[in-house]
Amino acid sequence: MLTVRSPWSGELVASISTASAADVSRAVSAAEDAFLDWRETPKSRRVAILTAFAALLDEHARELAVLQVRENGKALNVRSAEGYGEHLRYYAHLLQMPSGYVVDPPTGSARVHTERVPVGVVACLTPWNSPINLLLWKLGPAIAVGNTVVVKPSEITPLSTLRLAELATESGLPPGVLNVVSGDGAVGRALIEHPSVRRIAFTGSSATGERVAEAAARGLRPVSLELGGKSANVVFADADLDQAIRGASVGAFGAGGQACMAGSRVLVENSAYDKVLQGLVAAADAIRLGNPLEPSTDMGPVATAAQLEKIETMVDRAVADGAVVAAGGVRERVAGLPDGLFYRPTVLTNVTADSQIFQEEVFGPVTCVIPFADEDEAVRLANSTRYGLAAGVWTTDRGRSDRVASRLIAGTVWVNTYRKLAYNVPFGGMGMSGLGRENGPGCLDEFSEQKAVWVDLAPDVRDAPRPR
Repeated sequence: MLTVRSPWSGELVASISTASAADVSRAVSAAEDAFLDWRETPKSRRVAILTAFAALLDEHARELAVLQVRENGKALNVRSAEGYGEHLRYYAHLLQMPSGYVVDPPTGSARVHTERVPVGVVACLTPWNSPINLLLWKLGPAIAVGNTVVVKPSEITPLSTLRLAELATESGLPPGVLNVVSGDGAVGRALIEHPSVRRIAFTGSSATGERVAEAAARGLRPVSLELGGKSANVVFADADLDQAIRGASVGAFGAGGQACMAGSRVLVENSAYDKVLQGLVAAADAIRLGNPLEPSTDMGPVATAAQLEKIETMVDRAVADGAVVAAGGVRERVAGLPDGLFYRPTVLTNVTADSQIFQEEVFGPVTCVIPFADEDEAVRLANSTRYGLAAGVWTTDRGRSDRVASRLIAGTVWVNTYRKLAYNVPFGGMGMSGLGRENGPGCLDEFSEQKAVWVDLAPDVRDAPRPR
């Protein structure tokens, strides 16, 4: 049995059943059976269902937002939830675009056209920090092209996914096209190791991503992995420093730092270092922690006790290694919420590039501020981790922004902004931040395979030309 508890009050939110290995097999079988009909469903019908699904997501935006908050404690953001439907409408739009092309082979006696075909049953494994958004990035394109899906949400946030599945059924999605199995890592392993799963889409930690990739290699199944990050915000002295401070604060502390793209390293040119540091400390100290459902709250709790302990341990180790706490660095007791899992937004200085806190993802409201001398050192520091998910560049020099952005090892680079995402812009990482891309015009290709169809125009069957 899975129990979901409020991370700010400790109260029981819900208890739900844990799937067994037999349940996983039944879900995959249901998806296999549904695939035979769903892949043949006309595109126009799939577009209509996706559009109806999008409308229901818009209608239930606040409900879904509140449900996620009750699970993971991130401060309520209904505005973000109102964008759920936009994702599905975009995939419906892409589905109506031409997906193949005609080729003239060198023989001259045949015509060839290409087409995209669905792969079959897709396994989607999603994390607890943004369960619905990160599911829609996978689910939308997967079902649009004719696949069927089995989802394994994080055991911390299963409720929002289950509610989304109910809305999918209401929208007219046929039985078996979307299936949900709830449980811990054992359920996830049973799903990705099932021989009938033909593609895997995973978002989570890099360590787990490696294990998913190993499982996908058995059976030569394609996999997309959106993994961790240790993203750098690079601030040059010629930047609008007030804007850079605000952007770096949002990058580090937005969503409580519980985001793969969190700007957990702020690299600052020497002459601007003191001002940026002071601004970040002031911003961290001003953040109001509390009940994430209340409008006055800037930051909610950490999602789990285990994650809170990890954050504490990493900060304590950084201090033991010589780092200095400029802001935060402690748990916070919030009035009226004695069992809340709150941690003060934290700014660290005197951090070395070889330290754990510089190299490894914290997944909490913690950032390091590090000085640099010039452009080359900034790029070297930014690229000196094994991750490559995102980065920010702050400068008023257009030539510099272009140079630095092209040199940074990151799947996304923001210039004079941070944390901007859109359903029509590809997102994904390099290095240990993952494989593949989600969103953008190529997202349907990630969940389909290309097929070439030859039509011989010659009146008689002939042998294929021999290679020279």
